[in-house]
Amino acid sequence: MNWSKLGIFAGGVLVGTAGVKLLSSRDAKKAYTHCTAAVLRAKDVVVDQATTLQENCQDIYEGAKRINNDRAKKEQDSEIKEEIIEEDAKEDTEDNFEA
Repeated sequence: MNWSKLGIFAGGVLVGTAGVKLLSSRDAKKAYTHCTAAVLRAKDVVVDQATTLQENCQDIYEGAKRINNDRAKKEQDSEIKEEIIEEDAKEDTEDNFEA
């Protein structure tokens, strides 16, 4: 039997047991609590910023839709005006031929 490997295993068990006791101590729990509280505060900040960003994106989207609607309305109005002008020109041409 290899005694060095057995010694390394026993040392690992001892360190592991001591580590578990150290990690479950009162001071460790206090440190975990403070770290968790800091993470929760950071989460709140991130959520607030994400909400603000989402609202801004919604405003931008609504503004873009409004711009496109206005542009489409102007194009439609200009097409109607062109049709009216073409109809007037056609009527003038017909009146000139009749005269």
